[in-house]
Amino acid sequence: MTLAEHFAALDALLFSTRQYWQCTAFDFDDLPWPELANLLWALDDQQVSELDADQQALYRYFTEAIEGIDQLAELCNLPAISAARNEFPFWISNGIKGRKFEQLQDFVAAISQQSLNQPVLEWCAGKGHLGRMLAFNGAPRVHSIELQQHLCDQGQHSAKQQQLAMQFSQADVLTDDTDGFFESQQHAVALHACGRLHQTFMQQASKAKTQQISFSPCCYHLFTDNAYQAMSEPVKKSQLALTHRDLKLALQETVTAPSRVDKVRKTEVEWRLGFDALRKSLTGEMHYVSVPSVNKAIFSDSFNSFCLWAAEKKSLHLPEGIDYNKFLEIGKKRKRVTERVELVRHVFRRAIEVWLVLDRALYLQQQGYQVTVSTFCEKQLTPRNILIQANY
Repeated sequence: MTLAEHFAALDALLFSTRQYWQCTAFDFDDLPWPELANLLWALDDQQVSELDADQQALYRYFTEAIEGIDQLAELCNLPAISAARNEFPFWISNGIKGRKFEQLQDFVAAISQQSLNQPVLEWCAGKGHLGRMLAFNGAPRVHSIELQQHLCDQGQHSAKQQQLAMQFSQADVLTDDTDGFFESQQHAVALHACGRLHQTFMQQASKAKTQQISFSPCCYHLFTDNAYQAMSEPVKKSQLALTHRDLKLALQETVTAPSRVDKVRKTEVEWRLGFDALRKSLTGEMHYVSVPSVNKAIFSDSFNSFCLWAAEKKSLHLPEGIDYNKFLEIGKKRKRVTERVELVRHVFRRAIEVWLVLDRALYLQQQGYQVTVSTFCEKQLTPRNILIQANY
């Protein structure tokens, strides 16, 4: 299958099933799909959590109930790059947490398979961990671009100490003129650059006809308009109209959180839904209204305190004599509905990500590049494991 054929098949399937994923779980007091009710209520809460953590099991569970899920699973199955990790001395991995270092090792191994030993441009570099590994591996020079000056300074200091051929430049890549950073004889790399940061990277690199481009996209909604702006011609013709809410769905496959974090998250959902029920009872407004993000410490206090805080944020007066326990119970019941709605939406989370990735791959193809889409590491290291490689 060509990239265009892959996109066309995935696009058609996502359009025909959009009633299952293009919705907001918090909007519903009851399941919105009567045909899935028996299947969803047959699961206890623990089974919902377990299924949510296993994308392949999720496909299998719904394959008979939702038409096209078997095809969806196939279209989301990308080829994996199998490359041996390079060994690095301890001073290269200094300050990089275990899982992150393994991601970097796999990314370096994957892009080194096609490397032409070009000078490297490292985009959104942070302290330049990726660049340092590529410089250690023999890149003749590395130019690392980063927004925060103190990270540039730390990265430059480490490179000097370790005698690596690296240069750091501070730049806001969304507003500054970065044309001069890109060259034709160059390998431009970016690991987990968010939203418009990686889109700008692609546009600048292809404008310069940079010979090699390797990047793993992340957080597709950040620094972008709420209505998704397609990059490639086939995607511009799609009938799907995605918003930030839909783009965030692509990020909802996560590595298992510690049980303490998971417990706080469940409490937060219950309390937010409980407060929403209280707000509806006082205002008569029946649509869900979100309240701002807040320090998680608030969820170790009481539901009453949370309601007082949330009411203040929404300029809502709370009368005396509210039965807070009643609304907390409503929140708990609604959480069970919300989790099951999210479970169905999550069947499609990888598909949305692949759809977005194919838009980027097709855009680069239009600029004259030969493009491959694959995975560079196991999902246990990061679910954002898709690698786009382009050669001019």
